[in-house]
Amino acid sequence: MDNKKAALELGTKPVGALLWQYALPAIVAMVASSLYNIIDRSVIGQVVGPEAIAGLGITFPFMNLSAAFGACVGVGASTCISVKLGQRDYQTAQHLLGNTVTLNLVIGLLFMVVSMLFLDPILRFFGASDATLPYAREFMQVILAGNMVTHMYFGMNAVLRASGKPRHAMYSVLFTVGCNIVLVVMFVWWFRWGIRGAALATVMSQSLALCWQMWLFSRPNELLHLKRGIYKLKADLVRNIIAIGISPFLMQATSCVIVIFMNNQFVRYGGDMAVGAYSIANSMVMVFFMFVMGVTQGMQPIIGYNYGAQKFDRMLRCLWLSIAVGTVILLIGWTLSMLFPREIARLFTTDETLLQLSARGLKIDMLVFFVVASQAIITNFFQCIGKVRVSIFLSLSRQLFMLLPMAYVFPLFFGLDGVWFSMPASDFGSFAMTIPILMWYLRKIKANEQTSHH
Repeated sequence: MDNKKAALELGTKPVGALLWQYALPAIVAMVASSLYNIIDRSVIGQVVGPEAIAGLGITFPFMNLSAAFGACVGVGASTCISVKLGQRDYQTAQHLLGNTVTLNLVIGLLFMVVSMLFLDPILRFFGASDATLPYAREFMQVILAGNMVTHMYFGMNAVLRASGKPRHAMYSVLFTVGCNIVLVVMFVWWFRWGIRGAALATVMSQSLALCWQMWLFSRPNELLHLKRGIYKLKADLVRNIIAIGISPFLMQATSCVIVIFMNNQFVRYGGDMAVGAYSIANSMVMVFFMFVMGVTQGMQPIIGYNYGAQKFDRMLRCLWLSIAVGTVILLIGWTLSMLFPREIARLFTTDETLLQLSARGLKIDMLVFFVVASQAIITNFFQCIGKVRVSIFLSLSRQLFMLLPMAYVFPLFFGLDGVWFSMPASDFGSFAMTIPILMWYLRKIKANEQTSHH
């Protein structure tokens, strides 16, 4: 059975080849998604106008929050499935798949209903003004109507990766992005449906991709497939999914809080132009970071499987290789940002004031950004092996424990510069905290291995 072989390969194939096989599709998918966001913004900006772009910006924390719930189920379930496949417990892996479907439906529906009921107050809280509220509302009404599709689509994609099908997961994202771009141009440019057309394009392309994912999982010859008797929620499985998924959930939810807080700080100390510069710098930082996220997604099934199979040498080889690859990627991003900040900013704006602010902001933001790769990968590593508390602590350390206080205190002394410099300071601080925690855990593994040999 080729699917069982694909799962077993996780414990036998050379780690370098495996990481390449799993990370490349994830990197392609993540980068395609972030490029789509840039294209989406430029089409809406050109056709609908600047208020629409601002309205779209208001919806980002909302989209992050929805993605946080999706990540909770998707990442939690896929990690549990990887570990069960490593233990050759195919029966439980099958039930995990069924529970993933049910959980996505329940959480997707609840999120949609609550958000629809309080849509205007939520958007006001995120910073919508009288001018931007109608655009943000129009966009979110359509997005929320398709919320169950979005949750299911992200959840099934994570399970595809865990069950030894990284390329299918990549095809699904590439199809969604390609379809989305075509539909955005058609609905917004040709039919002039405005910002609602852009939202409709997103929901429709995810729906089509979900149909294909469900078809893949409906084939009875698959190792994991949809069948009767696996959808009833089991308390222990749900507990495990949520326990592991809570870490990525908190990361996404925290980044939602951070964006709202940073926007307010930039408005206070530098006005609207500073917010624009932060948005531009952040867009570029996210493009580089998406590569690292691809590496972490690629390593997840490999580390989960080998941890489940107790092959610790392979697990650690995958960890070190991922850290090396992630750091090299961010060093390339760092070099480009230091050498060509104006050229990068010009992709987003021609306004001279905004250009200068964005170029300087990007250089400060990226000052020590290359250390973030190891911090993100080590945090993810603890999540993959079920050390949830450590993972949660590390994922919150960078943004909540370091960035928030620094972004509040630094500007009191250094004004706008203080807001910018709080970002590299928190990057370095969390990196300095993560390394000793990893070293402590590795010593523990070594000690356990030695006692089990005696």
